[in-house]
Amino acid sequence: MSQSRAVRRGIGGIVAAAMLVVPAASGAQSSQEEQWTMPRTPDGRPDLQGVWANNTATPLERPEVLGDKATLTAEELARLEARYAELFASGESDAAFADSVFVAALGEQDEFSSRDAATGNYNQFWLVDRDFDNRTSLVIDPPNGRLPAFTPEAQRQIDARIAHIADNPASSWTDRRLQERCITFGMPNLFAGYNTYYQVIQTPDHVVFLHEMIHDARIIPLDGSPHADDAIRQWHGDARGYWDGDTLVVETTNFSAGSESPAALYQRQRGSAERLRLVERFTRVGPDTLQHEFTVDDPATYAAEWTAMIPLARKDEALFEYACHEGNIGMEGILAGHRAEEREAEEAAGAR
Repeated sequence: MSQSRAVRRGIGGIVAAAMLVVPAASGAQSSQEEQWTMPRTPDGRPDLQGVWANNTATPLERPEVLGDKATLTAEELARLEARYAELFASGESDAAFADSVFVAALGEQDEFSSRDAATGNYNQFWLVDRDFDNRTSLVIDPPNGRLPAFTPEAQRQIDARIAHIADNPASSWTDRRLQERCITFGMPNLFAGYNTYYQVIQTPDHVVFLHEMIHDARIIPLDGSPHADDAIRQWHGDARGYWDGDTLVVETTNFSAGSESPAALYQRQRGSAERLRLVERFTRVGPDTLQHEFTVDDPATYAAEWTAMIPLARKDEALFEYACHEGNIGMEGILAGHRAEEREAEEAAGAR
């Protein structure tokens, strides 16, 4: 874990007004923003270097109960934060991952229960506090804050996989998700609040995004070189970047057939990213906020393009090693457990 459980609730930075409407800042905060000047590298580009975290509580999709409500009032936001504190401040509740934090705070339940009813999760003490703002979804397009529908072919593949996993949850390690196999949590990683820290390193002709989760490193050329040949495929695709004014734009193609389309983890589905074109825009909009906007163009998975924006918060902390493979004894247990279930089924069939 990259940080202590210090209280970090409230508005997670100042984000461009076109994207995010927030309650008025305090006098001290307002003065700090007004006096802020974009730091620049020796070659004059915006300096994006440092450690940034995605600990936002804003869900990827707007909860249906909120309808077309894109932002919360100051009073609604205050109630949401108070409810979050009641449910999770002690650290003794089951761990709440990703969007479940917002959904739980939005509801009226007296306690939070793990989504894993069989074994439960570890408790909330081990997770960071989440940052609230007044948005109701990370998705900004479509305007309803919801992801587009799957294509018919993607839905067919998803249904087939659900049917397969129901009977074969671990016939092979390939039945398990990429994150369980310590390969990747996807890109962009939408699993907010769980080791979603990034370190940015810049040179005049490259930028590096070092992910804390599974210690992935994206090394992105800025020299105008073309994408790799279409036959060359990678888990995180082939990225090329360029500057559009003070915004770093990164276009990524050439994802491998086994890569998962963005939001696959969130939706607990697999959607191949082989035809995905991902366009990311990184804009530093304040001393402590790096706006990460990305557009997903994946015609094999989604019926339309969609765009989301995550406000990354600057942290004065170092990334810790995420030794996934070295400690991945869970995979051995998953496979061994299913072998035992298969033996039991064979013995029961033989006894009939």
